[in-house]
Amino acid sequence: MTDNDEGVEIVTAALLVIGEEILSGRTRDANTGYIAKALDEVGIALREVRVVPDVEDEIADAVNALRRRYRYVLTTGGIGPTHDDVTTDAIGLAFGVPVAEDPRALRVFEERYPDQPVSPGRRRMSRIPQGAELIVNSVSGAPGFMLDNVIVMAGIPRIMQAMMEDVLPRLEKGRPLASRSIRVDAPEGKVAGGLSDLQDRYPGVRMGSYPFFSDTRVGTFVVLRSADVALMDEAVSELRALLVREGMPHEEAEKEEV
Repeated sequence: MTDNDEGVEIVTAALLVIGEEILSGRTRDANTGYIAKALDEVGIALREVRVVPDVEDEIADAVNALRRRYRYVLTTGGIGPTHDDVTTDAIGLAFGVPVAEDPRALRVFEERYPDQPVSPGRRRMSRIPQGAELIVNSVSGAPGFMLDNVIVMAGIPRIMQAMMEDVLPRLEKGRPLASRSIRVDAPEGKVAGGLSDLQDRYPGVRMGSYPFFSDTRVGTFVVLRSADVALMDEAVSELRALLVREGMPHEEAEKEEV
């Protein structure tokens, strides 16, 4: 689905992270930040992230809830060769379609490993829900897939990133948001009042405040984002004037500092 933010249509997405290893803390989720940044750069707003265990019913329930609310749902994890890789079956359950060995996926393995028979593990990874498009995996061959607005990718970061290269050109794009970041040498509580008033006057500019702490000072990053660059620049000018009036030292900061 798309949202409308001050006349600008926004393409929305959700991310479903699948895996007991993430919930237990054994594995650090390295995919969410990468996906969020990649989507943001093409004008797709990541609105929600959920984490669920490798349980077929729970995955299916989450997919169904998210795919009706957002234009795209991306999933990571659970499409490997082992018994606890149940994401593919969960997607079949969510859509009410059968899952079976796909000749296209089998052909990928046969061409990639011509001197080897397709192993049971690779046969398991060739199971695809009926009606899905394959997603190319240039790293290890085992494909992901896309069914309607649900994009199913591997959990291994390097493989997921390769799959994203194939996925992004297929997606409807929105209007990317530009951003400006102002570093303020004042606590967040001191900045909050004026920032709230400014946000009310500029509903087309998203404003967020993020405290930072160092050995020598406490401060706040104020980040402004909008598809309308001129409007955002106007809001930044007003913010600077406000900070000057309030006696709060500040300077432009690189976006990556936030």
